[in-house]
Amino acid sequence: MKNTSISNKTCKVKGINIFYREAGKPTNPTLLLLHGFPTSSHMFRNLIPKLADKFHMVAPDLPGFGFSDAPDHDSFKYTFAHLAEVIGKFTDKLGLKKFAIYVFDYGAPVGFRLALDHPDRITGIISQNGNAYLEGLSDGWNPIRAYWENPSQHNRDALRVMNSLETTRWQYYHGVKNASERIAPEAIALDQALLDRPQSAEIQLDLFGDYKSNVALYPKFQEFFRKHRLPTLAVWGKNDPFFLPAGAEAYRRDNPSAKVIFYDTGHFALETHVEQIGDKIRSFLKELKP
Repeated sequence: MKNTSISNKTCKVKGINIFYREAGKPTNPTLLLLHGFPTSSHMFRNLIPKLADKFHMVAPDLPGFGFSDAPDHDSFKYTFAHLAEVIGKFTDKLGLKKFAIYVFDYGAPVGFRLALDHPDRITGIISQNGNAYLEGLSDGWNPIRAYWENPSQHNRDALRVMNSLETTRWQYYHGVKNASERIAPEAIALDQALLDRPQSAEIQLDLFGDYKSNVALYPKFQEFFRKHRLPTLAVWGKNDPFFLPAGAEAYRRDNPSAKVIFYDTGHFALETHVEQIGDKIRSFLKELKP
């Protein structure tokens, strides 16, 4: 049996340490896996070894997440443009010339910014509950929208509940049948332990506020999809409380050949459907041009 074990590594980018998980031969086609809130590359722990026999898997923790450095928000600018800049330089440092992207939640605007900056590098797009359309945003965004429209301290403080254990557990459990049996408790525990760091609350609040910059870029992301028509696979937990199925279907509006598949699960679809999703990704990646 081929070795598909994961290596845990760190490299310094723009003065901060970026932790990443890597598996597979670097000479194989690369898949860059970009996580979202409130998790880290840990969300890919079961997917990576499933694909690493044929593909080079690279999963960084975004600055402020996981085991990457999390400087406080006074010394590091927590915007999605800055996160994308760091991850872009991370790919440069690793020498990734061509790669497909797997984007989830916050990973979507980071990955799509990379695509806008380096369209020649992206070989394909896998979106797992990674949104790029207004119709994909549920009413669950209303408190965050209120902060965009009026960035008062009151509206900022109202979002602190998003960093609580109750909310983290709800994000994992919502829309999942028999959730307490199917969701790995250590995933919730790890995310929450990192959210509970002294600097984390303000980091996440800054990113909630800056998410409006992603919405403003949706038309450019969509233009990119129309222009380049890259092979696209949307694998979507249909019960996601934040990113609705309409957001997945919308990919076909700009790229009619996009494949859209729904699973009866929630936001963190890999927690319950890694086997099914992994099989679809394997087939998808095998068809990509190097």
